Amino acid sequence: MSKYEQNLDKNEANFVSLSPLSFMRRAAEVFPQRIALIHGEDSITWSETFERCRRLSSALKARGIKKGDTVAIMAPNVPALFESHFGVPASGAVLNALNTRLDSTVISFILEHAEARVLITDKEFSPVISEALQKIDNKPLVVDIDDSLAESGELLGDLTYEELLSEGDANSDWVLPEDEWDAISLNYTSGTTGNPKGVVYHHRGAYMNAIGNLLAWGMSPNPIYLWTLPMFHCNGWCFPWTIAALSGTNVCLRGVQPSAVFKEIMQHRVTHMCGAPIVMNMLLNAPESKSLHLNHRIKMMTAGAAPPAAVLEKMEELGFDITHTYGLTEVYGPVTVCDWHEEWDEKSVEERAFLKARQGVKYAVQEEFFVADPESLQPVPADGETMGELFFKGNVVMKGYLKNPKATQDSFQGGFFHTGDLGVTHPDGYVEIRDRSKDIIISGGENISSIEVEGVLYRHPAILEAAIVARPDDHWGETPCAFVTLKDGETASEQEIIQFCRSNMAHYKCPKTVIFTNLPKTSTGKIQKFVLRDRANNLSK
Repeated sequence: MSKYEQNLDKNEANFVSLSPLSFMRRAAEVFPQRIALIHGEDSITWSETFERCRRLSSALKARGIKKGDTVAIMAPNVPALFESHFGVPASGAVLNALNTRLDSTVISFILEHAEARVLITDKEFSPVISEALQKIDNKPLVVDIDDSLAESGELLGDLTYEELLSEGDANSDWVLPEDEWDAISLNYTSGTTGNPKGVVYHHRGAYMNAIGNLLAWGMSPNPIYLWTLPMFHCNGWCFPWTIAALSGTNVCLRGVQPSAVFKEIMQHRVTHMCGAPIVMNMLLNAPESKSLHLNHRIKMMTAGAAPPAAVLEKMEELGFDITHTYGLTEVYGPVTVCDWHEEWDEKSVEERAFLKARQGVKYAVQEEFFVADPESLQPVPADGETMGELFFKGNVVMKGYLKNPKATQDSFQGGFFHTGDLGVTHPDGYVEIRDRSKDIIISGGENISSIEVEGVLYRHPAILEAAIVARPDDHWGETPCAFVTLKDGETASEQEIIQFCRSNMAHYKCPKTVIFTNLPKTSTGKIQKFVLRDRANNLSK
């Protein structure tokens, strides 16, 4: 035994399991009177929020909720959903924040698969929740969020959220988990085929990625954070816990409407917000943006599909400093960042946008992130050309898929998490996603990145949204097929768009077909390329 192990044991004084629940207690102790939540005309302090979270935790335990039970919640970005990120796991239960865009069939599957004991639901979603409850045998305790800002809906439950809180003790003990590996939340993937998979997070990973967010973004204490990102999506990319760690202010927003977003930014001097590229597109194309004069700059984090360089460029001009991240549900949301180098400030706007569109490098809290051959797991050359699959390893990786050992084992094969995303490593070590493995187009033996072609399409002044998929071709095997949505009031022909692409990229990469349509999307706003692929296949029959 080493001298550093003799009589130097782990004990209660020198070891506490990592959990983001500790951030809530600290915020209430250090900044008790600072505003924690703003919702419409209402605001509450960190001290009051902590008391409400303790009431929620103790009320759930009094109702028989114990460690390992599931508490589901169906709500927009309202205070009850934020409080549930602390009060539910503090009871020992696991939080399952439901995607508010799901239909009743999927919701009923999730409630049964997760064995939800309690369902907290905002009255706005009473129609779909009512249908879902009719489809399940073991119904949970239903608790209604009776939010005065909800435009419609009815109460379905046994009691309201406020009545549940009144059953709890505001002075109850705030207990951290004994084991940081305990589950803290359950998030279901928005699968395009089959049933969604339940991704299980642990307290350690949630703690780590909450810290990772503030490090990656260089956040200062007490930010003013606007909730444009759904809090149900990867637990709001762990930002409920990040904002608590910084004792910041959460500005709640029930829905993302550009006019409301701009109003909240100006009224509360919002410093930070998150959103997918589709949110940026909404803001840029809103009538308000044409005459908007922001009196301060806003930091915005985006993730998901690579934002087209043209969109990043326009957002910067509007007053938003964009930080590009990348991640998946299985890695707690964003876990890589395009870390900025000061010398890049001297480059042109176009060059900066190109650099910023890359997925970048791993978060400080993640151990490994690299591009490799999916079979040998050997890293690809850092030449910006050789494609491979993106892999992760570290503390910010899920425990696994609930009740799905095969999918869990497959995703961790070789000791790394397989993302299914394809990309390249640039000479500076920064990673750039080129496609999902199923979205790559192989034309005449050449690999064509749909993301690269989409990036060119987004530069066309008439195009609002674009997606590229493969269309079967007797001669080439596959050719790129473009599906585009035009901006209101704009017109463009198929030939004009094809010629625009030919003027801006290698001809073999250009779409041979252009379809004008509204793009189908998943419940989290991702474009459903499998639907578009079916349409492209039918064109060739």
